[in-house]
Amino acid sequence: MGFCRTNLFKRLESSGQAFIQSVDRHILRNYIFLHAIENGEPLPIGSQNAEMLDSRFEDRDTEDTTVILDALGDDDDTQIDDANSQTRSYTTDEYKQRAAEIYGLYTTKYKSRFKWLRPNLFHPLLQTELAEDALSLTEILQQYGTWDPKKDAKLNALQELLTQTHPDDKVLVFTQFADTVQYLTDALSERGTTQIAPATGNSADPTNLAHRFSPVSNNRRDRIESENELRVLISTDVLSEGQNLQDCAIVVNYDLPWAIIRLVPRAGRVDRIGQMAEDILCDSFLPAEGVERIINLRGRVRTRLQQNREVVGTDEAFFEDDGDEGNETIVNLYNEQAGLLDDERDNDVDLASHAYQIWKNATTQDSNLEKIVSALPSVVYSTQPHVPTDNEPEGALVYKGIDTAKRNGFDFPCAM
Repeated sequence: MGFCRTNLFKRLESSGQAFIQSVDRHILRNYIFLHAIENGEPLPIGSQNAEMLDSRFEDRDTEDTTVILDALGDDDDTQIDDANSQTRSYTTDEYKQRAAEIYGLYTTKYKSRFKWLRPNLFHPLLQTELAEDALSLTEILQQYGTWDPKKDAKLNALQELLTQTHPDDKVLVFTQFADTVQYLTDALSERGTTQIAPATGNSADPTNLAHRFSPVSNNRRDRIESENELRVLISTDVLSEGQNLQDCAIVVNYDLPWAIIRLVPRAGRVDRIGQMAEDILCDSFLPAEGVERIINLRGRVRTRLQQNREVVGTDEAFFEDDGDEGNETIVNLYNEQAGLLDDERDNDVDLASHAYQIWKNATTQDSNLEKIVSALPSVVYSTQPHVPTDNEPEGALVYKGIDTAKRNGFDFPCAM
């Protein structure tokens, strides 16, 4: 329940349209199970495609359908782009009719896709609770299920960014959900945005879209006609890895992924060798205050970004109010500021000068030290291969300096 609830809020954070589609599909699944229970028929156990939940079903071969929705909801971008399973009136009778039609397809054309369980194997309360759940969600759709893109403040902000802030620049827009990709593409196209295309896991050739969007970085400048070139590319994370998109320097996160492992590679598509712009701009849409209080998405992402920054030293600023504090350590390391890793900074002398002074003091105290140190090998390896035995597996021995040894009055690290 918690997973399903959080996932629905995540869809709401992405776009109102995606949330409505998810609620609608959730209700329809309930009525499919209710149809089976009420008629004493077996229940389908397994994944259900978005297009299979569409009453305007497309006649495709089952093996041709490679994109599947989790039965709990649309928790990633794996869904059919053109699936539009929404009803018009959101009434119980309409849902029951659609459920009966789809159940008929499940038991015939798609029978082998599922495992089937007799309804008497389930607790009797299942029927009651499925009906109550469906009724509660139906009331939400009856009140809010008609989505008006004109009143979509988030969409309007994206349009302003594309038409006023960056009217002539290439812009790469990322979102987690394919439903949101299609919604944005359709809405912006209707508003007059040209040279725009969607890219999802269901796209026939995402790489071709990448070439049309970024022909120079992909050595396709002479193959992409100007009328086929893209200025705006709206994509799921299908393009977040393995593509050169550095003809563009503006990345928009229309929604935030749960993990920074998805957020950072998005910027990495444009922040690559061959990028001509001095600055990479990353605009991120943040969750609405009410949704953020519930799922704490922004807080989670900020924490993970900070942890990543401290460990591996990245200097990206994904949020406008990050300020310079988060990047200060990286800048100071670059400028070799002394005492950077100490609890308190003792001075502002650069590290090279500080190291030289230590060396000067040591050689002055012991003139033989310079000769001893100069005779040391250039490289001292800290690992060696380990020959496996019956009791110890193969691997490597790693030595770590955890003690010191005295040599001519000075402390030296000693491998233990």
